[in-house]
Amino acid sequence: MESQAAQEIAALVAPLDGKDVLEITLEDAQAVTEAAASAVAGAKSITRVVWSMECEDAAFADVHDRFDLVLFSRVLTFATEQQAKWLARKVLHWLRPEGVVTCRESCLQAPFPIPSTSARTPSYREPSFYIGLLGTTVADDQMRGFAYLDFVHCKSLDVYRKAAAHTHGELVFTYKKVDQPAEEEEINTRGRSASQEIDTFQNFLDNQQYSNASITRYEKIFGSGYVSTGGQVTTTEFVARLDLKPGQRVLDVGCGIGGGDFYMANTFGVSVHGIDLSTNMVTRAIEQFSTQHVPRDGNDVQFEICDATTTAFAPGTFDAIYSRDTILHIEDKRALFTKFFQWLKPGGKVLFSDYCCGDDKPPSDRFKAYVKKRGYVLFSPRQYGQLLEDVGFTSVVAEDRTDQFVAVLQDELARTYEQKTAFIQDTSEADFNDIVQGWEAKLTRCADGDQKWGLFLATKP
Repeated sequence: MESQAAQEIAALVAPLDGKDVLEITLEDAQAVTEAAASAVAGAKSITRVVWSMECEDAAFADVHDRFDLVLFSRVLTFATEQQAKWLARKVLHWLRPEGVVTCRESCLQAPFPIPSTSARTPSYREPSFYIGLLGTTVADDQMRGFAYLDFVHCKSLDVYRKAAAHTHGELVFTYKKVDQPAEEEEINTRGRSASQEIDTFQNFLDNQQYSNASITRYEKIFGSGYVSTGGQVTTTEFVARLDLKPGQRVLDVGCGIGGGDFYMANTFGVSVHGIDLSTNMVTRAIEQFSTQHVPRDGNDVQFEICDATTTAFAPGTFDAIYSRDTILHIEDKRALFTKFFQWLKPGGKVLFSDYCCGDDKPPSDRFKAYVKKRGYVLFSPRQYGQLLEDVGFTSVVAEDRTDQFVAVLQDELARTYEQKTAFIQDTSEADFNDIVQGWEAKLTRCADGDQKWGLFLATKP
Protein backbone atom coordinates (compact mmCIF):
# COMPACT_ATOMS: atom_id res chain seq x y z
CA MET A 1 0.00 0.00 0.00
CA GLU A 2 2.90 2.36 0.68
CA SER A 3 4.11 1.82 -2.87
CA GLN A 4 0.69 2.92 -4.12
CA ALA A 5 0.82 5.91 -1.77
CA ALA A 6 4.17 6.91 -3.27
CA GLN A 7 2.70 6.74 -6.77
CA GLU A 8 -0.21 8.92 -5.69
CA ILE A 9 2.07 11.51 -4.08
CA ALA A 10 4.26 11.55 -7.18
CA ALA A 11 1.18 12.20 -9.31
CA LEU A 12 0.28 15.17 -7.10
CA VAL A 13 3.67 16.84 -7.64
CA ALA A 14 3.91 16.04 -11.35
CA PRO A 15 5.06 17.18 -13.82
CA LEU A 16 8.66 17.53 -12.69
CA ASP A 17 10.28 18.03 -16.09
CA GLY A 18 13.42 20.14 -15.73
CA LYS A 19 12.94 20.67 -11.99
CA ASP A 20 15.41 20.25 -9.14
CA VAL A 21 13.98 18.08 -6.38
CA LEU A 22 15.07 17.57 -2.77
CA GLU A 23 13.55 14.63 -0.90
CA ILE A 24 14.05 14.23 2.84
CA THR A 25 13.56 10.78 4.36
CA LEU A 26 14.12 9.05 7.66
CA GLU A 27 16.37 6.06 8.17
CA ASP A 28 14.87 2.79 6.87
CA ALA A 29 12.11 4.69 5.04
CA GLN A 30 11.74 4.32 1.29
CA ALA A 31 11.92 7.54 -0.67
CA VAL A 32 8.90 8.51 -2.76
CA THR A 33 11.21 9.32 -5.65
CA GLU A 34 12.55 5.75 -5.51
CA ALA A 35 9.21 3.99 -5.09
CA ALA A 36 7.72 6.05 -7.91
CA ALA A 37 10.87 6.41 -10.00
CA SER A 38 9.13 6.34 -13.37
CA ALA A 39 6.76 9.13 -12.35
CA VAL A 40 9.62 11.50 -11.47
CA ALA A 41 11.97 10.47 -14.26
CA GLY A 42 11.72 13.85 -15.96
CA ALA A 43 13.24 15.77 -13.04
CA LYS A 44 16.46 17.63 -13.80
CA SER A 45 17.99 16.44 -10.53
CA ILE A 46 16.91 14.53 -7.43
CA THR A 47 18.80 15.00 -4.18
CA ARG A 48 17.96 12.65 -1.33
CA VAL A 49 18.91 13.33 2.28
CA VAL A 50 18.36 10.96 5.21
CA TRP A 51 17.58 13.06 8.28
CA SER A 52 18.75 11.82 11.67
CA MET A 53 16.11 14.01 13.38
CA GLU A 54 18.84 16.25 14.74
CA CYS A 55 18.65 19.98 14.14
CA GLU A 56 21.65 21.24 12.18
CA ASP A 57 22.15 17.69 10.91
CA ALA A 58 25.47 17.34 9.08
CA ALA A 59 23.62 15.51 6.33
CA PHE A 60 22.30 18.90 5.20
CA ALA A 61 25.73 20.54 5.16
CA ASP A 62 26.13 20.07 1.42
CA VAL A 63 22.60 21.20 0.56
CA HIS A 64 23.42 24.64 -0.80
CA ASP A 65 21.34 24.55 -3.95
CA ARG A 66 17.86 25.96 -4.31
CA PHE A 67 15.11 23.55 -5.29
CA ASP A 68 11.84 23.70 -7.20
CA LEU A 69 10.32 20.99 -5.00
CA VAL A 70 11.04 19.81 -1.47
CA LEU A 71 9.30 16.53 -0.72
CA PHE A 72 8.98 14.34 2.36
CA SER A 73 6.62 11.64 3.55
CA ARG A 74 5.82 10.88 7.21
CA VAL A 75 8.85 12.80 8.42
CA LEU A 76 7.15 15.39 10.60
CA THR A 77 4.91 12.65 12.01
CA PHE A 78 7.99 11.46 13.91
CA ALA A 79 9.41 14.91 14.66
CA THR A 80 9.03 16.92 17.83
CA GLU A 81 7.50 20.37 17.55
CA GLN A 82 10.97 21.93 17.78
CA GLN A 83 12.33 19.65 15.05
CA ALA A 84 9.32 20.35 12.84
CA LYS A 85 9.77 24.12 13.17
CA TRP A 86 13.47 23.82 12.36
CA LEU A 87 12.80 21.77 9.22
CA ALA A 88 10.06 24.14 8.05
CA ARG A 89 12.46 27.09 8.26
CA LYS A 90 15.11 25.15 6.34
CA VAL A 91 12.60 24.22 3.65
CA LEU A 92 11.75 27.88 3.12
CA HIS A 93 15.46 28.61 2.68
CA TRP A 94 16.04 25.74 0.25
CA LEU A 95 13.13 26.59 -2.04
CA ARG A 96 13.43 28.88 -5.02
CA PRO A 97 10.77 31.57 -5.41
CA GLU A 98 7.54 29.87 -6.52
CA GLY A 99 9.03 26.55 -5.39
CA VAL A 100 6.73 24.03 -3.74
CA VAL A 101 6.94 21.92 -0.60
CA THR A 102 4.78 18.80 -0.46
CA CYS A 103 4.64 16.69 2.67
CA ARG A 104 2.55 13.66 3.55
CA GLU A 105 1.83 13.17 7.25
CA SER A 106 -0.30 10.81 9.34
CA CYS A 107 -2.97 12.71 11.24
CA LEU A 108 -5.65 11.94 13.81
CA GLN A 109 -5.13 8.17 14.10
CA ALA A 110 -2.58 5.45 13.42
CA PRO A 111 -2.84 4.25 9.79
CA PHE A 112 -0.81 1.10 10.38
CA PRO A 113 1.34 -0.42 13.18
CA ILE A 114 4.82 0.95 13.78
CA PRO A 115 7.44 -1.83 14.07
CA SER A 116 8.29 -2.58 17.69
CA THR A 117 11.97 -2.21 16.80
CA SER A 118 11.48 1.41 15.77
CA ALA A 119 13.14 3.93 18.06
CA ARG A 120 10.88 6.68 16.79
CA THR A 121 7.52 7.54 18.31
CA PRO A 122 4.86 8.90 15.96
CA SER A 123 2.60 11.82 16.81
CA TYR A 124 -0.79 11.67 15.10
CA ARG A 125 -1.54 15.37 15.21
CA GLU A 126 -4.48 17.46 14.09
CA PRO A 127 -4.17 18.75 10.50
CA SER A 128 -4.23 22.25 11.96
CA PHE A 129 -0.76 21.64 13.42
CA TYR A 130 0.77 21.35 9.94
CA ILE A 131 -1.36 24.15 8.53
CA GLY A 132 -0.15 26.39 11.34
CA LEU A 133 3.45 25.19 11.14
CA LEU A 134 3.92 25.80 7.43
CA GLY A 135 1.59 28.78 7.21
CA THR A 136 3.53 30.76 9.82
CA THR A 137 7.01 29.96 8.54
CA VAL A 138 8.57 33.22 7.37
CA ALA A 139 11.94 34.67 6.44
CA ASP A 140 12.27 38.41 6.98
CA ASP A 141 15.29 40.33 5.75
CA GLN A 142 15.20 44.14 5.71
CA MET A 143 17.52 44.24 2.71
CA ARG A 144 16.15 41.32 0.68
CA GLY A 145 12.49 41.46 1.63
CA PHE A 146 10.06 38.92 2.94
CA ALA A 147 9.40 35.26 2.08
CA TYR A 148 6.72 32.90 3.30
CA LEU A 149 4.92 29.67 2.46
CA ASP A 150 1.52 30.18 0.85
CA PHE A 151 -1.13 27.48 1.29
CA VAL A 152 -2.13 25.56 -1.85
CA HIS A 153 -4.13 22.55 -0.66
CA CYS A 154 -4.42 19.62 1.71
CA LYS A 155 -6.02 16.33 0.64
CA SER A 156 -6.26 12.75 1.85
CA LEU A 157 -4.56 9.87 0.05
CA ASP A 158 -7.05 7.87 -2.00
CA VAL A 159 -5.25 4.57 -1.45
CA TYR A 160 -5.78 4.67 2.31
CA ARG A 161 -9.23 6.25 2.24
CA LYS A 162 -10.58 3.61 -0.14
CA ALA A 163 -8.87 0.65 1.56
CA ALA A 164 -10.69 -1.66 3.95
CA ALA A 165 -9.77 0.46 6.97
CA HIS A 166 -10.99 3.65 5.24
CA THR A 167 -8.25 5.73 6.86
CA HIS A 168 -8.92 9.40 6.16
CA GLY A 169 -5.98 10.81 8.10
CA GLU A 170 -3.18 10.24 5.60
CA LEU A 171 -2.93 13.83 4.38
CA VAL A 172 -0.77 15.58 1.81
CA PHE A 173 -0.04 19.27 2.43
CA THR A 174 1.23 21.55 -0.33
CA TYR A 175 2.62 25.07 0.04
CA LYS A 176 4.30 27.44 -2.40
CA LYS A 177 7.12 29.82 -1.56
CA VAL A 178 6.32 33.48 -2.15
CA ASP A 179 9.08 36.09 -2.25
CA GLN A 180 8.24 39.76 -1.82
CA PRO A 181 11.14 42.19 -2.31
CA ALA A 182 11.19 44.87 0.36
CA GLU A 183 10.33 47.64 -2.09
CA GLU A 184 7.44 45.65 -3.61
CA GLU A 185 5.77 44.29 -0.50
CA GLU A 186 2.04 44.25 -1.06
CA ILE A 187 -0.52 45.77 1.27
CA ASN A 188 -3.47 43.54 2.04
CA THR A 189 -7.13 44.53 2.16
CA ARG A 190 -6.89 45.44 5.83
CA GLY A 191 -4.06 47.87 5.18
CA ARG A 192 -1.28 45.67 6.55
CA SER A 193 1.69 44.18 4.74
CA ALA A 194 2.39 40.46 4.69
CA SER A 195 5.44 40.89 6.91
CA GLN A 196 3.31 42.65 9.50
CA GLU A 197 0.69 39.93 9.46
CA ILE A 198 -0.05 36.91 7.30
CA ASP A 199 -3.70 37.81 7.32
CA THR A 200 -5.49 35.25 5.21
CA PHE A 201 -9.13 34.47 4.73
CA GLN A 202 -8.37 30.99 6.00
CA ASN A 203 -7.25 32.43 9.34
CA PHE A 204 -10.44 34.49 9.50
CA LEU A 205 -12.55 31.39 9.02
CA ASP A 206 -10.67 29.26 11.54
CA ASN A 207 -10.20 31.88 14.23
CA GLN A 208 -13.46 33.78 13.99
CA GLN A 209 -16.52 32.64 12.06
CA TYR A 210 -15.70 28.93 12.06
CA SER A 211 -13.62 28.44 15.17
CA ASN A 212 -14.09 25.07 16.84
CA ALA A 213 -16.35 26.68 19.44
CA SER A 214 -18.47 28.27 16.70
CA ILE A 215 -18.77 24.98 14.83
CA THR A 216 -20.06 23.32 18.00
CA ARG A 217 -22.65 26.07 18.39
CA TYR A 218 -23.74 25.78 14.76
CA GLU A 219 -24.21 22.02 15.12
CA LYS A 220 -26.45 22.63 18.12
CA ILE A 221 -28.64 24.76 15.85
CA PHE A 222 -28.46 23.01 12.47
CA GLY A 223 -28.01 19.42 13.63
CA SER A 224 -25.10 17.01 13.69
CA GLY A 225 -22.89 17.35 10.61
CA TYR A 226 -24.34 20.67 9.44
CA VAL A 227 -23.37 24.33 9.61
CA SER A 228 -25.83 25.83 7.13
CA THR A 229 -29.47 26.88 7.14
CA GLY A 230 -32.01 24.15 7.76
CA GLY A 231 -29.54 21.33 8.26
CA GLN A 232 -30.80 17.96 7.05
CA VAL A 233 -34.27 19.21 6.10
CA THR A 234 -33.15 21.73 3.48
CA THR A 235 -30.34 19.41 2.37
CA THR A 236 -32.83 16.65 1.57
CA GLU A 237 -35.08 19.08 -0.32
CA PHE A 238 -32.34 20.75 -2.34
CA VAL A 239 -30.27 17.66 -3.20
CA ALA A 240 -33.40 16.01 -4.63
CA ARG A 241 -33.35 18.62 -7.40
CA LEU A 242 -29.97 17.36 -8.62
CA ASP A 243 -31.49 13.97 -9.57
CA LEU A 244 -28.30 12.16 -8.58
CA LYS A 245 -27.52 8.69 -9.95
CA PRO A 246 -25.18 5.97 -8.61
CA GLY A 247 -21.60 6.39 -9.79
CA GLN A 248 -21.85 10.12 -10.45
CA ARG A 249 -19.27 12.57 -9.11
CA VAL A 250 -20.28 15.61 -7.06
CA LEU A 251 -18.19 18.60 -5.98
CA ASP A 252 -19.30 20.29 -2.76
CA VAL A 253 -17.85 23.80 -2.56
CA GLY A 254 -17.71 24.92 1.06
CA CYS A 255 -18.43 21.42 2.36
CA GLY A 256 -18.25 22.45 6.01
CA ILE A 257 -18.20 19.47 8.35
CA GLY A 258 -19.46 17.04 5.74
CA GLY A 259 -23.04 16.22 6.70
CA GLY A 260 -24.41 16.86 3.22
CA ASP A 261 -21.58 14.91 1.59
CA PHE A 262 -22.17 11.80 3.68
CA TYR A 263 -25.89 12.09 2.95
CA MET A 264 -25.37 12.27 -0.82
CA ALA A 265 -22.87 9.39 -0.90
CA ASN A 266 -24.85 7.12 1.40
CA THR A 267 -28.25 7.84 -0.14
CA PHE A 268 -27.50 8.05 -3.85
CA GLY A 269 -24.29 6.02 -4.27
CA VAL A 270 -22.30 8.96 -5.62
CA SER A 271 -18.71 9.99 -4.99
CA VAL A 272 -18.41 13.39 -3.33
CA HIS A 273 -15.35 15.63 -3.28
CA GLY A 274 -15.84 18.18 -0.51
CA ILE A 275 -13.61 21.25 -0.43
CA ASP A 276 -13.40 23.97 2.19
CA LEU A 277 -10.82 26.54 3.17
CA SER A 278 -11.43 26.08 6.89
CA THR A 279 -9.02 23.61 8.49
CA ASN A 280 -11.34 23.29 11.48
CA MET A 281 -14.29 22.37 9.28
CA VAL A 282 -12.47 19.74 7.24
CA THR A 283 -10.87 18.24 10.34
CA ARG A 284 -14.34 17.75 11.83
CA ALA A 285 -15.48 16.13 8.58
CA ILE A 286 -12.49 13.78 8.52
CA GLU A 287 -13.08 12.79 12.14
CA GLN A 288 -16.66 11.81 11.27
CA PHE A 289 -15.71 9.81 8.18
CA SER A 290 -15.41 6.39 9.88
CA THR A 291 -18.82 6.66 11.57
CA GLN A 292 -20.84 8.58 8.96
CA HIS A 293 -19.69 7.13 5.63
CA VAL A 294 -21.34 3.87 4.53
CA PRO A 295 -19.05 2.34 1.87
CA ARG A 296 -20.77 0.74 -1.12
CA ASP A 297 -19.87 0.10 -4.73
CA GLY A 298 -19.14 3.31 -6.56
CA ASN A 299 -19.46 5.75 -3.69
CA ASP A 300 -16.76 7.69 -1.89
CA VAL A 301 -16.34 10.82 0.19
CA GLN A 302 -13.10 12.75 0.22
CA PHE A 303 -12.29 16.09 1.78
CA GLU A 304 -9.72 18.66 0.74
CA ILE A 305 -8.62 21.90 2.35
CA CYS A 306 -8.25 24.34 -0.51
CA ASP A 307 -9.46 27.63 -1.95
CA ALA A 308 -12.15 27.15 -4.59
CA THR A 309 -10.96 30.29 -6.37
CA THR A 310 -7.42 28.97 -6.91
CA THR A 311 -7.81 25.19 -7.11
CA ALA A 312 -8.15 23.38 -10.41
CA PHE A 313 -9.94 20.30 -11.72
CA ALA A 314 -9.87 18.81 -15.20
CA PRO A 315 -12.67 19.94 -17.52
CA GLY A 316 -15.73 17.72 -17.37
CA THR A 317 -14.84 16.14 -14.02
CA PHE A 318 -18.17 16.43 -12.20
CA ASP A 319 -21.80 15.57 -12.83
CA ALA A 320 -22.99 18.07 -10.24
CA ILE A 321 -21.64 20.97 -8.20
CA TYR A 322 -23.32 21.75 -4.89
CA SER A 323 -22.78 24.60 -2.45
CA ARG A 324 -24.59 25.88 0.61
CA ASP A 325 -24.30 29.47 1.84
CA THR A 326 -20.65 29.74 0.80
CA ILE A 327 -20.36 31.85 -2.34
CA LEU A 328 -21.11 34.97 -0.29
CA HIS A 329 -17.44 34.76 0.72
CA ILE A 330 -16.23 34.96 -2.91
CA GLU A 331 -15.55 38.35 -4.48
CA ASP A 332 -15.08 37.34 -8.13
CA LYS A 333 -18.19 35.23 -8.60
CA ARG A 334 -17.99 35.36 -12.39
CA ALA A 335 -14.58 33.68 -12.32
CA LEU A 336 -15.88 31.04 -9.92
CA PHE A 337 -18.95 30.28 -12.02
CA THR A 338 -16.74 30.06 -15.10
CA LYS A 339 -14.74 27.38 -13.30
CA PHE A 340 -17.94 25.58 -12.36
CA PHE A 341 -18.98 25.60 -16.01
CA GLN A 342 -15.63 24.13 -17.06
CA TRP A 343 -15.56 21.48 -14.33
CA LEU A 344 -19.04 20.16 -15.13
CA LYS A 345 -19.76 17.52 -17.74
CA PRO A 346 -22.25 18.46 -20.47
CA GLY A 347 -25.68 18.15 -18.89
CA GLY A 348 -24.20 18.61 -15.44
CA LYS A 349 -25.99 20.76 -12.88
CA VAL A 350 -24.95 23.38 -10.37
CA LEU A 351 -27.14 23.98 -7.34
CA PHE A 352 -26.44 26.38 -4.51
CA SER A 353 -28.11 28.42 -1.82
CA ASP A 354 -26.67 31.69 -0.59
CA TYR A 355 -27.21 34.75 1.51
CA CYS A 356 -28.31 37.58 -0.76
CA CYS A 357 -29.12 41.27 -0.66
CA GLY A 358 -32.22 43.00 -1.92
CA ASP A 359 -32.07 45.14 -5.05
CA ASP A 360 -35.27 47.16 -4.66
CA LYS A 361 -33.86 49.69 -2.19
CA PRO A 362 -30.46 50.87 -0.89
CA PRO A 363 -29.11 48.81 2.04
CA SER A 364 -29.31 50.27 5.52
CA ASP A 365 -26.16 51.44 7.27
CA ARG A 366 -26.61 48.65 9.80
CA PHE A 367 -26.68 46.05 7.05
CA LYS A 368 -23.63 47.53 5.33
CA ALA A 369 -21.73 47.37 8.63
CA TYR A 370 -22.72 43.72 9.09
CA VAL A 371 -21.60 42.78 5.57
CA LYS A 372 -18.29 44.60 6.00
CA LYS A 373 -17.56 42.93 9.33
CA ARG A 374 -18.22 39.50 7.87
CA GLY A 375 -16.32 40.21 4.68
CA TYR A 376 -19.28 39.13 2.54
CA VAL A 377 -19.86 40.03 -1.10
CA LEU A 378 -23.61 39.74 -1.63
CA PHE A 379 -25.65 39.56 -4.84
CA SER A 380 -29.42 39.75 -5.18
CA PRO A 381 -31.24 36.62 -6.44
CA ARG A 382 -31.81 38.39 -9.75
CA GLN A 383 -28.10 39.22 -10.11
CA TYR A 384 -27.11 35.62 -9.40
CA GLY A 385 -29.51 34.32 -12.03
CA GLN A 386 -28.24 36.78 -14.63
CA LEU A 387 -24.61 35.94 -13.92
CA LEU A 388 -25.23 32.21 -14.35
CA GLU A 389 -26.78 32.90 -17.75
CA ASP A 390 -23.93 35.21 -18.73
CA VAL A 391 -21.38 32.47 -18.01
CA GLY A 392 -23.25 30.06 -20.30
CA PHE A 393 -25.58 28.05 -18.09
CA THR A 394 -29.07 27.25 -19.32
CA SER A 395 -32.36 26.36 -17.62
CA VAL A 396 -31.42 28.82 -14.90
CA VAL A 397 -33.72 28.92 -11.89
CA ALA A 398 -33.17 31.77 -9.41
CA GLU A 399 -35.58 31.62 -6.49
CA ASP A 400 -36.02 34.09 -3.66
CA ARG A 401 -36.36 31.74 -0.69
CA THR A 402 -36.39 34.45 1.99
CA ASP A 403 -39.78 33.37 3.34
CA GLN A 404 -38.45 29.85 3.82
CA PHE A 405 -35.29 31.28 5.41
CA VAL A 406 -37.36 33.26 7.91
CA ALA A 407 -39.48 30.22 8.77
CA VAL A 408 -36.36 28.10 9.33
CA LEU A 409 -34.76 30.82 11.48
CA GLN A 410 -37.88 31.06 13.62
CA ASP A 411 -37.98 27.29 14.06
CA GLU A 412 -34.28 27.12 14.94
CA LEU A 413 -34.64 29.99 17.40
CA ALA A 414 -37.64 28.38 19.10
CA ARG A 415 -35.80 25.05 19.35
CA THR A 416 -32.79 26.81 20.86
CA TYR A 417 -34.96 28.36 23.57
CA GLU A 418 -36.54 24.97 24.27
CA GLN A 419 -33.09 23.43 24.70
CA LYS A 420 -31.59 26.35 26.59
CA THR A 421 -30.43 24.41 29.63
CA ALA A 422 -28.77 21.64 27.61
CA PHE A 423 -27.33 24.18 25.17
CA ILE A 424 -25.63 26.13 27.95
CA GLN A 425 -24.35 22.94 29.57
CA ASP A 426 -22.72 21.85 26.30
CA THR A 427 -21.39 25.31 25.41
CA SER A 428 -21.86 28.36 27.61
CA GLU A 429 -24.41 31.04 28.43
CA ALA A 430 -22.41 33.49 26.31
CA ASP A 431 -22.67 31.09 23.35
CA PHE A 432 -26.41 30.78 23.87
CA ASN A 433 -26.83 34.56 23.95
CA ASP A 434 -24.66 34.97 20.84
CA ILE A 435 -26.80 32.52 18.88
CA VAL A 436 -30.07 34.08 20.01
CA GLN A 437 -28.87 37.59 19.22
CA GLY A 438 -27.46 36.47 15.88
CA TRP A 439 -30.69 34.76 14.79
CA GLU A 440 -32.83 37.68 15.93
CA ALA A 441 -30.58 40.03 13.97
CA LYS A 442 -31.04 37.89 10.83
CA LEU A 443 -34.80 38.08 11.25
CA THR A 444 -34.61 41.86 11.62
CA ARG A 445 -32.46 42.21 8.48
CA CYS A 446 -34.96 40.10 6.53
CA ALA A 447 -37.92 42.11 7.86
CA ASP A 448 -36.15 45.32 6.82
CA GLY A 449 -35.71 43.96 3.29
CA ASP A 450 -31.92 44.09 3.53
CA GLN A 451 -31.16 40.38 3.68
CA LYS A 452 -32.48 37.75 1.30
CA TRP A 453 -31.85 34.05 0.80
CA GLY A 454 -31.73 32.49 -2.63
CA LEU A 455 -31.72 29.04 -4.21
CA PHE A 456 -30.19 28.59 -7.65
CA LEU A 457 -30.16 25.74 -10.16
CA ALA A 458 -28.61 25.73 -13.62
CA THR A 459 -27.47 23.27 -16.27
CA LYS A 460 -24.41 23.12 -18.50
CA PRO A 461 -25.69 22.52 -22.05
